[in-house]
Amino acid sequence: MSFITYIKTNPNLKKLAHWMLIPKGQARPRTWVSWFVNPFFHKVARGSRINRRTRIDVLPFNEFELGKLSTVEDYSTINNGVGSVIIGESCRIGIANVIIGPVTIGNHVILAQNIVVSGLNHTYERIDIPIKYQKVTTSRITIEDEAWIGANVVVTAGVTIGKHSVVAAGAVVTKDIPPYSIAVGNPARVIKHYDFEQKAWVKV
Repeated sequence: MSFITYIKTNPNLKKLAHWMLIPKGQARPRTWVSWFVNPFFHKVARGSRINRRTRIDVLPFNEFELGKLSTVEDYSTINNGVGSVIIGESCRIGIANVIIGPVTIGNHVILAQNIVVSGLNHTYERIDIPIKYQKVTTSRITIEDEAWIGANVVVTAGVTIGKHSVVAAGAVVTKDIPPYSIAVGNPARVIKHYDFEQKAWVKV
């Protein structure tokens, strides 16, 4: 059993480690964690760029990777507190995106502006306590290679967006989008797919 796994399975040690890493009631790690711990746990490839006004709320107990030649634009937030965030090569994470793990993004992916990609959900079944104090659930989001996600899209937990697919601006993705598809609306629905026999995009 690894040291990190041991901490995660021991409630008292987990509580202590959490207090040491994150101020109470916050999601952002303590400054010393960002400066002296995270660089040894996370992989930011040469040639990639995280812009100065980006909020990187990453912690050492989950993965964070940014592939070569990828960019995270200003005012975005990356959070791996409840699940890993893996971003591939030659990706552009646009201005003011929010990515909350667990999330895996492939290579050559474009995320436009003001997108929310969250693998986190809150439970709400109990009515005797506020939702903020109830358990959270996670389910990995996967955005495959070459996808293009338009501005103001919301991608919900557990969804896979297939290779070379397009999600139109303002869509809310609640179900998987097949590869080589175009999806629009709330909830998002596929309106076109690429027909390899006709070598054209055709309406569904």
